[in-house]
Amino acid sequence: MTTVLAPVGGMAVGLAAVPDPVFSAGMVGPGTAIDPYRGPGEAVAPLAGKIMKLHPHAYVIVGDDGKGVLVHLGIDTVQLRGEGFQLLAAEGDRVRAGQPVVAWDPSQVEAGGRSPVCPVVALDAPAASVRCVVAGRVRAGDELFRWL
Repeated sequence: MTTVLAPVGGMAVGLAAVPDPVFSAGMVGPGTAIDPYRGPGEAVAPLAGKIMKLHPHAYVIVGDDGKGVLVHLGIDTVQLRGEGFQLLAAEGDRVRAGQPVVAWDPSQVEAGGRSPVCPVVALDAPAASVRCVVAGRVRAGDELFRWL
């Protein structure tokens, strides 16, 4: 079992609340989403492992068991081309769970007319394998869900 941590603090709202049909329908994979606190902060690694993909607005970390988790910082934030995001790690780095990966400010994303909601997705996982999904207030580093 893999424990996936909240990469940002805020309200865990579920994937259905993500204003993007690809995420809200679970097409990327099962998981949940966090409506982050507004203001500058850091998005952390949701599990220990290797950063397989790192963009300013999104990253994938794969644990030693081969399970990969996608963290997407806001919706349509790829259009920002990195503006407002600062990488704190590099692709290929090994990170511990809870280690800062990207600094960003959800209020700036929202001010630009985009949703700052953050999907946190278990990649290539059957929906039934994600359990104990937390709802409500979470802090970065709190347990978010378990991946069986």
